[in-house]
Amino acid sequence: MIETVSIVRKQIKKVSAEGISDFTDQLAIEEPLEIRLSYKNEDKRIRKSISVTMRTPGGDEELAAGFLFTEGIIQNASQVQNVTGGLLEENTVLVTLNDYEVPVLSSSERKFYTTSSCGVCGKASIDAIKTVSAYSGQNDSITVNSHIFSGLIEELEKQQTIFESTGGLHASALFDLDGSFVTLREDVGRHNALDKVIGSMFLKNALPLADKILLLSGRASFELIQKAAMAGIKIVAAVGAPSSLAVQLALESGITLVGFLKKDKFNIYTGWERITNYENTH
Repeated sequence: MIETVSIVRKQIKKVSAEGISDFTDQLAIEEPLEIRLSYKNEDKRIRKSISVTMRTPGGDEELAAGFLFTEGIIQNASQVQNVTGGLLEENTVLVTLNDYEVPVLSSSERKFYTTSSCGVCGKASIDAIKTVSAYSGQNDSITVNSHIFSGLIEELEKQQTIFESTGGLHASALFDLDGSFVTLREDVGRHNALDKVIGSMFLKNALPLADKILLLSGRASFELIQKAAMAGIKIVAAVGAPSSLAVQLALESGITLVGFLKKDKFNIYTGWERITNYENTH
């Protein structure tokens, strides 16, 4: 079962054909999280604020590690000494690197401000997020039976309990190639949910994720495909539509991209050769 995500109850007025009534609604909490980085360079310990993102509290350490990895700032878990959340200040996470492990930061003092709706917002250009994955260009012989995809939707609905109570969260989930559930994270930001999933596997030293299927509860954006590529994911399925740039990046990254996933049908945008037995989808 997934981690508990914070919710808050609010008294509202509910309007229907029967009139207006008092109602207690459940809302997913959205609060800022500042990601800080501490590292040693030339015998001096440096601490920097790297990002502020609006997120749903829970899994903050995973989110910070996943963000730093998918942005190419750190490359592997062996660089990380520890990750501590909320010890210094509320809504902060400090990622401390081992001595002389220097993060990859631009000369312009790379800064991010991300929102729950768009993690790309605030970056100077699209080129700034085309980070090269350590796992790009690796050959594989992965195949997945097409009937597995219908089961992913059913399992997502079973696991995504917080969405049912609030209706306001995105989910990212990992499955084995046989469709077995591995893990899931939810957040008000779709990019945060994916960073939490990748961060959880990163901290376990379980990357790359070439033997996993990534399921996105909403649409597939460029940034989500970029993060998947960074983690070595080869198959991405989205309940919603992909953007044109997401399709282009999936093609360039050798990713099989499935969109408009329903229980009985789906579209294949790239990497169709990995999916077998189409005749058994209905």
